[in-house]
Amino acid sequence: MQRIGAFLSALGVCALGMAALAAAPAAAQAAGPLGYHVSKTVPLPDSGFWDYLSEDPANNRLYIAHGNEVLVLNLANQQLVGKITGLHGTHGIAISDQDGHGFITNGGNATITEFDIHTLRQLKQIPAPKDVDGIIYDPYTDRVFAFCGDANEAIAVNAQTGVPVGTIALGGDPEFGASDGQGHVFNVLVNKSVLLKINARTLAIEGRYPLAPCKSPSGVSIDAAHHRVFAGCHSGVVAIVSTETGAVLATPKIGQGIDASRFDPGTQLLFTSQGDGTITVIHEVTPNQFVELGNIPTERGARTMAVDPRTHTLFTVTAKFGPAPPRKPGQRFSRPPMIPGSFHLLVITR
Repeated sequence: MQRIGAFLSALGVCALGMAALAAAPAAAQAAGPLGYHVSKTVPLPDSGFWDYLSEDPANNRLYIAHGNEVLVLNLANQQLVGKITGLHGTHGIAISDQDGHGFITNGGNATITEFDIHTLRQLKQIPAPKDVDGIIYDPYTDRVFAFCGDANEAIAVNAQTGVPVGTIALGGDPEFGASDGQGHVFNVLVNKSVLLKINARTLAIEGRYPLAPCKSPSGVSIDAAHHRVFAGCHSGVVAIVSTETGAVLATPKIGQGIDASRFDPGTQLLFTSQGDGTITVIHEVTPNQFVELGNIPTERGARTMAVDPRTHTLFTVTAKFGPAPPRKPGQRFSRPPMIPGSFHLLVITR
């Protein structure tokens, strides 16, 4: 995701210090809403910044985009089962279980890596527009859609063949997206504060919906059964939008530094993860009634997230950081260095 500035702002520029990490129950920590709490901390290998997490319950895997590689973990016990290496500034992962193919966006060289989800073997490199970032799978068309920030475009790729089927001029800087599985893909433009409704088959934009009072939307998820899209915004709210009319129905408050939004249909709970060290929990009581339940304490920088819909377990990652170096002239943010060996996964259960 592109909101490095917001991440650094939420993280702060002070040293966070080292903490003992172990693949065992985490230290005692205040529980969040409904008893959700960090129950386990798992050290992860290597160094470098991270981006999206993606779950594949059908194959019991958790994917973590990390530097120039993707870590592959067992979803149930969080043990490392493999790596996909030799990548270039990874951002997102999308999975097509029916084709046995996965797709990784490489922002560093504007490509999408197609791989075999069973062997983790790379199959091909697919050219993409500049700054290819978030990526999702659409089961209705059996396509993946990748969103490219600097190019202000999206690209659709056949998930069976790995062949691009077209690009979409978005008219703004895209962040994440979601599929309703019924022929539409939804995507937010961070610099326009707009939600796009895209026909997944024709690639035509069918709607442009203002998200005010939301500003700078980022993480997106969907309750397809009830026709609701959730767009987490850096202005500290989540815009809940009707997929049928484009109307903003509610704007519950969330934490600061949003980067991911996930909806768990089994519990009817919406989660947004923030770099300020919180995951906000919102209950969809009915499609028109949403209740803010509060925040789960995590750790600073834990801004991306995945959810296992079978167990309702949440996953997020972060690291420890040293002091930020002085800003250079004209530089808005100065990235603090990641402390080697401190990258870790947080497992959140009830």
